Amino acid sequence: MAGRSDPGQYRHVFAVSDGTAQTCELVLKSALSQFEPTRATVHRVPSVRTRKQVEDLMEEVTGVNGVVVYTMVSPELRHVVTELGRARGVPTVDILGPILTRLTDLLELSPLARPGVFRQLDQEYFRRIEAMDFAVKHDDGQDPEGWLRAELILVGVSRTSKTPLSIYLAYRGWRVANVPLVPGVDPHPVLFEVDPQNVIALTMTPERLMTIREERAASFECGNLESYVSYDSIRREVVEAMKLFGSRGWPVLDMTHKSVEEAATELMRITWNRRGVRKGPGRGES
Repeated sequence: MAGRSDPGQYRHVFAVSDGTAQTCELVLKSALSQFEPTRATVHRVPSVRTRKQVEDLMEEVTGVNGVVVYTMVSPELRHVVTELGRARGVPTVDILGPILTRLTDLLELSPLARPGVFRQLDQEYFRRIEAMDFAVKHDDGQDPEGWLRAELILVGVSRTSKTPLSIYLAYRGWRVANVPLVPGVDPHPVLFEVDPQNVIALTMTPERLMTIREERAASFECGNLESYVSYDSIRREVVEAMKLFGSRGWPVLDMTHKSVEEAATELMRITWNRRGVRKGPGRGES
């Protein structure tokens, strides 16, 4: 069947749009950067606005066993891409369709459906894409040298919501790294070289942490996790972490009963107060 392939096969991915296809290509390349080694060539195909153009495109894509990733603001054209993709066995990925549909429901408005409108996206949009990429590359203590370029660094013991909060803040345009504190292992020296105003410590009550870790451990099939879920061990981790936070003068955000959204709001308030500004670098408060 067309569209099926050997996992090791080199693939052609077509970034298709009824506009410039710049947004589609940017999002696609950001996603592909997470695959190593990258075994895909990206073909940008702009200004696809008729059924005939889609038919010709599908003919080309079928010939190279490719994949179509598209951003069509027109619902009718999105349907055509899906319809012809299914008919030819070409995998298709709609980037904007689900977002536009959901926003239509939430805002009770209709999208403009005007090709090329995404060329008007300002630097803030591209900053968010870059921030998301930064957060992924610096998740869970990765790439310590890169912490020096972070605007925010979240530090805490395991399961204190560092990653979800990092991703949420990255979506709002902040370059965020997060660093786990591991019992018996000294933090990487770079953590003590960064601007302390960029560091926010996360904590949680031992009781809550134990519950979360027990749920997490239930999904593991191997390894000795006794100390990971032990209340006494967790309490010692929290106490030692708090000592470190105090010695470095890092503000502490208690995540015990906070949603990611609530935590992000409080974290922004802490950051603004420490820096004496009402806006983060290059962005507004949103």
